[in-house]
Amino acid sequence: MPVEWMVRGPEVATCNCDYSCPCQFNALPTYGNCHAAVAMRIDEGYFGDVRLDGMKWAGVVVWPGPIHEGHGELQPVLDEASTPEQREALLKIMAGEETEPGATFFQVFASMIDKVREPLFRPIEFEADIAGATGRFRVAGLVDSTVEPIRNPVTGAPHFAKLTLRSGFEFTEAEFASSTVKATAPISLDWSGRHAHLAMIHLTGKGIVH
Repeated sequence: MPVEWMVRGPEVATCNCDYSCPCQFNALPTYGNCHAAVAMRIDEGYFGDVRLDGMKWAGVVVWPGPIHEGHGELQPVLDEASTPEQREALLKIMAGEETEPGATFFQVFASMIDKVREPLFRPIEFEADIAGATGRFRVAGLVDSTVEPIRNPVTGAPHFAKLTLRSGFEFTEAEFASSTVKATAPISLDWSGRHAHLAMIHLTGKGIVH
C-alpha cells in the first residue's frame, strides 16, 4: 500500500524567466532554459507516521532547456534541525515517491531531473508574506533569494498580480512577484528583476487539496 502523506505551508519560488513565467501558460521559457531556486516551510505535514510540522526545505535546480526536455540537476537542502526520519520522508516526497504520476510538482520535476546531488542539511532562513508579495529564503554559502512586488517602471509603485490555475499541480492560486537570486557552487545562479511567485502549498500523493 502507498504511504499516505500531506504537506501544507507557504512556498517561495523563483526562476530566471521574465515576470509571470511562461511555464504557467504552457509556453517555452523566456531565455530557452529553466534555472530556479525554491523553498517552503511546512506548517503541517506528515509522511505515514512521521510528522513534518515545522520543517523547511529548499532546492536549487537547473535544466539546460525547457523542463519537459529533462536533463535537470538538483541540489536539495533540508533544515539541519530535522530528524533522520523526517529527512528520509521529505526526500521521498521531493523525489516523487508515493505519488501518483503527474499529481504534484515534486513528481513531475523529479521525473525531469537526471542528477540529484547529495542533500545538504543546513539552517534555512525563510520568510513569506503572500498577500504582500514579499519573501526571502537563504542558505548560507549556497543560495540567497529575495522577493518583492513587481514595480511600475514609470512610477515605481508596486504592481500586484495574481494567477489562478484550475488544474495546477503546484498551486491553485499564487501571487506573482520579482526576484533577486544569487547562488554559488555546486549550482550557480545570478539574476535580478525576474519571476517569482508565492503560494500556499497543500499537497498529498494524489495532488492538490482543494
